Amino acid sequence: MNDQTDVARNDESKAAAQAALTPPVDVFEDATGITLLADLPGVPKDALHLQVEAETLTIEGEVRLEVPEGMEATHAEVGLPRYRRVFTLSRELDTEKVSAEFRNGVLTLRIPKAEHAQPRRIEVEVA
Repeated sequence: MNDQTDVARNDESKAAAQAALTPPVDVFEDATGITLLADLPGVPKDALHLQVEAETLTIEGEVRLEVPEGMEATHAEVGLPRYRRVFTLSRELDTEKVSAEFRNGVLTLRIPKAEHAQPRRIEVEVA
């Protein structure tokens, strides 16, 4: 084995360690912003990580499925221990006002539109 083989094996193991499931996501838009629903089963709240940087939203979660004491899993449908999904956000969204709720494995994010992008009513005066 030579140094190049060691490097190639290290790169493969790093890629395997960083591999992640892509969670299914639904996105709804209304006049005031977007609502994003992401399914993250098996992820506890303390293992969920959300980040907004510039116009990029990153959702990451580590799957922690508990196996009862004295039992051993003989088959597992979830082969990767984490979820990861990255979105590019529109400049029309106000990333300073993102709100998040996590309940029963479903993440709900609400991202309002920036003030300049929201519809506004213009009153007409009679002259």
